[in-house]
Amino acid sequence: MIGILDYGMGNLGSVQNACRFLDIAACVVTRPADLAPCRALILPGVGAFGDCMQHLTAHDFVAPVRDWIAAGRPFLGICLGLQLLFAASEESPGVPGLGVLPGRNRRLTPEPGLKVPQIGWNRVRPVRSDCPLFRGIPADTYFYFVHSYYADLTAAGAATAGITEYGRPYASALWQDNLLAVQFHPEKSQRWGLQMLRNFSTWASEQ
Repeated sequence: MIGILDYGMGNLGSVQNACRFLDIAACVVTRPADLAPCRALILPGVGAFGDCMQHLTAHDFVAPVRDWIAAGRPFLGICLGLQLLFAASEESPGVPGLGVLPGRNRRLTPEPGLKVPQIGWNRVRPVRSDCPLFRGIPADTYFYFVHSYYADLTAAGAATAGITEYGRPYASALWQDNLLAVQFHPEKSQRWGLQMLRNFSTWASEQ
């Protein structure tokens, strides 16, 4: 069973529907006790960094999520679920993130021809050929993005598994031990996004 964390701010419906379409056993986790039967955890996120951290705290999920990752259990962060892994974000100064990864998220800068937020399809270039998320997925595949903040390559460091260009290169996929995260929405990215969710489920079963 894969748990999909419900802390009051997330794209639960689309993630759950994608899992159902792929015949992946998944359940919505609304309290820490619900994590017990889960073999893997998905942290989706939509909204502002500070608001999401406030909701995670109010639902008593901050320590359980940190403990889950520290215990080496399979984890996937989606969109803001990637950004929450860092220590901080320019979006919400003074608000600490989960702090699983050092550094902070930065704001995309509007440029000619590039609007903020980035909304739409963009390429992801895998930089680690062994990353389980990219099994069977062609390099430079397009995925669907909706975001204004990003993990820069310095903050992501060796955890960077995929890179996207939008005025600058940034880390659009992360992999560190049992932790995987993507800035885009695989559940909204059609064929290859669904393949990525299938890959996560398969990899989680292998652990």
